[in-house]
Amino acid sequence: MVEYRIDRRSGVATYLQIVQQTKQALRMGLLEPGDQLPTAREVVEATAINPNTVLKAYRELEREGLVEARRGLGTFVRATLGTAATADTALRGELVDWARRARAAGLDREDMAALFTAVLKEHFEGDDDR
Repeated sequence: MVEYRIDRRSGVATYLQIVQQTKQALRMGLLEPGDQLPTAREVVEATAINPNTVLKAYRELEREGLVEARRGLGTFVRATLGTAATADTALRGELVDWARRARAAGLDREDMAALFTAVLKEHFEGDDDR
C-alpha cells in the first residue's frame, strides 16, 4: 500500500501531491490493478490533511481512469502507467551511479532534481508530456 508524504513547503497543491505520488507508485509497479488505495481516513490520520483534499485527489485519479471508487469498499487501482518497473535494469543502474557521483560532487536532492529536470526538458522539448 502506498504511504503519502505531504510537503507543505513545496508549493504544489496537496491534492496534486497525492495524485503525483499515486502515479509514481503506478509507474514503479508499487501499485497494480486491483490494489486498494488507503482510505481517506487513513490518509488524514497519517498526514493531518483535510479529508476533502484526499477525496479531491481520488476523484482526479478516477477521472483519469486510473482508479475506481467502490461504494462501501474503498478506492481501487484500475490501470497502471507504463513499464518503469520493468525497464532496462542497466539504465536504472546507470542512473543510480549518476546519483552517487552527483552526491559525491556535493549536489543535494534539489540540485539533482533540477539538473535532471533540465535535461528532461532539453530532450522532450515540444512534447506534450513535459
